[in-house]
Amino acid sequence: MCLVFVCDEDERVLARQPATGACPYCGGMVQAMDIESQWRFCFLPFYFKTKRKYYCTMCTRRLVVQ
Repeated sequence: MCLVFVCDEDERVLARQPATGACPYCGGMVQAMDIESQWRFCFLPFYFKTKRKYYCTMCTRRLVVQ
């Protein structure tokens, strides 16, 4: 008998808002998105984390804050 455990990560966008600055690649407007990630183990919620990611609205690149 073989047991299979299912692990899954689900991401959901909570909010979008304009951020200060411009994209260094194309000069487009930067958008900040609050994303909630949820890890599931055997269909049970295991871990929640909210993080903010930055994207360019023109070239759709993900930008990293340094």
